Amino acid sequence: MKQDMIVILDMGSTENTVVARQIRALGVYSEIHPHDITPDALKALDNVKGIILNGGENRVVDGVAVEVDPAIYDCGFPVMSIDHPTAKCEQQLSELPDDATMKAFVFDTCKAEANWNMKNFVADQIELVRRQVGDKKVLLALSGGVDSSVVAALLLKAIGQQLVCVHVNHGLMRKNESEDVVEVFKNQLNANLIYVDATDRFLGKLEGVADPEEKRKIIGGEFIRVFEEEARKLEGIDFLGQGTIYPDIIESGTKTAKMVKSHHNVGGLPEDMQFALVEPLLQLFKDEVRACGIELGLPPHMVYRQPFPGPGLGVRCLGAITRDRLEAVRESDAILRDEFAKAGLDKKVWQYFTVVPDFKAVGVRNHERSMGYMVVIRAVNTIDAMTATIERVDYDILEKIADRIAAEVPSVTRVCFELTKKPVATIEFE
Repeated sequence: MKQDMIVILDMGSTENTVVARQIRALGVYSEIHPHDITPDALKALDNVKGIILNGGENRVVDGVAVEVDPAIYDCGFPVMSIDHPTAKCEQQLSELPDDATMKAFVFDTCKAEANWNMKNFVADQIELVRRQVGDKKVLLALSGGVDSSVVAALLLKAIGQQLVCVHVNHGLMRKNESEDVVEVFKNQLNANLIYVDATDRFLGKLEGVADPEEKRKIIGGEFIRVFEEEARKLEGIDFLGQGTIYPDIIESGTKTAKMVKSHHNVGGLPEDMQFALVEPLLQLFKDEVRACGIELGLPPHMVYRQPFPGPGLGVRCLGAITRDRLEAVRESDAILRDEFAKAGLDKKVWQYFTVVPDFKAVGVRNHERSMGYMVVIRAVNTIDAMTATIERVDYDILEKIADRIAAEVPSVTRVCFELTKKPVATIEFE
């Protein structure tokens, strides 16, 4: 069943996602598109029922206020403007609408139906994937994280054995994670899984590279090269499946918003990539991805697994990656996850992890002065990864974690707990 859609045109607002989620909460699908979408492109979208022009603080770009194509007003769709006065709109608001105002616009003015739900979304995406892929094969990077797991499940429903999953161990995985991926997906879910150990290859490429954006692009680019090599061993691979979700797109920059960070599956892809992309989760927020996973029948422990960035521990080993600091990140992270699980915090906290900066601090080991690394613990809660708050972890739990890390990771002399919300901080450190 095709879902009715309200289109949000980004006129420089920093709250496009707030409006999109407000509409979806009413049971109506919404998508965010750039302000300069053409009338033909707008009409080509399925089941558009109305348009919202969402203006804001970033409306002026290079000294010029962004405007929509005047022909947009003649496409036959009701238009609401926010912070963007124009006489051509059915409704003009100076601030974000409350729920009653939005409900009246969506249902009374636009005549949309509340048919946005995961069952319909999955059915639509299965149809779209089958139409896009045909009888070809899709190569999927299966990290074992929530996004790639949900994509794998959806693609398996859509194209079955035409899906080839590749798990690349880039040496930046959490402790025992690659082993877990093989066990769950190959042995339990019977996926067509290829395992590639590329640890030395990735760490060699990253040696001496300290800039976070450069690290992300190296990791993303090398991923594609590995996939291309694996694809050449197979026949009929024309597509690359990816778990790109909407926050990835937002944080990688839009025409009216600055980049927060590039994502390996958005801004780090090489220009000469030989695959067409299949990205069925592109318009979903993180909580919607989890709901999609449940709809697809994935086990809850997989769906509610905490997020893990594509570059893995590469963006948690701050600065230029070294094997000893990487090991300190991996071991301290394993201790943190173990203690959070024992305390029941693994079911409460959205994301928690450790990072190790590229410097040493003095400490005392065996009654002697010792220079060691600092481990920083971060624990945050969020719904859609666009904002985040800090989990108030009991001090006794933190002290136990710190004691274990200091005792079990010899290269560490200090353990800290980080307290900054998003914004101003991002969830990850790089």
